[in-house]
Amino acid sequence: MTGGNGYLSPSGQEIVFILTGLVVLGAAVLCVTTKQLVHAALWLVVALGGLAVQYLLLTAEFVAWVQVLIYLGSVVVLLLFGLMLTKAPIGPSAEADSGNRPVALVVALAAAATLVTLVVDAFRTAWIDLDTPHGETGPVGESLFRVWVLPFEALSVLLLAALVGAIVLSRKDGEG
Repeated sequence: MTGGNGYLSPSGQEIVFILTGLVVLGAAVLCVTTKQLVHAALWLVVALGGLAVQYLLLTAEFVAWVQVLIYLGSVVVLLLFGLMLTKAPIGPSAEADSGNRPVALVVALAAAATLVTLVVDAFRTAWIDLDTPHGETGPVGESLFRVWVLPFEALSVLLLAALVGAIVLSRKDGEG
């Protein structure tokens, strides 16, 4: 193969994409394996930030900024706020480990194998031309506000309910 589309001659952008993917994978693994809840939330920040970088590398700037604003700016802050309000343990916690790690590992490996098989099969012959932008604001915004508006609103209500629940749980019995 000749040019930058071959496996033997990756471009700098492809190398950065793979390295970022490895960082995201490592952060995701650390997020679900750590026994400290605050550290898990911080590893989630690294994983979601890495995904935003990958969107930028795929020239989908709008989706990258939505990732940063919605997930990093809202969901993770709400998660940390909920952890603070519910007085979750800061250090290692035996309650955070259910002892089902072998079963969880088998399920995770099966899900990962299924996902990789489906993605490889679906996109076996597809090539993304990185020279032309693919994340134009118009089609993404139209899809967001026509097709996905109800799931986003349901998610916002769910997050609000979680925040109210955290506030209720943080109040002591007898406060009024």
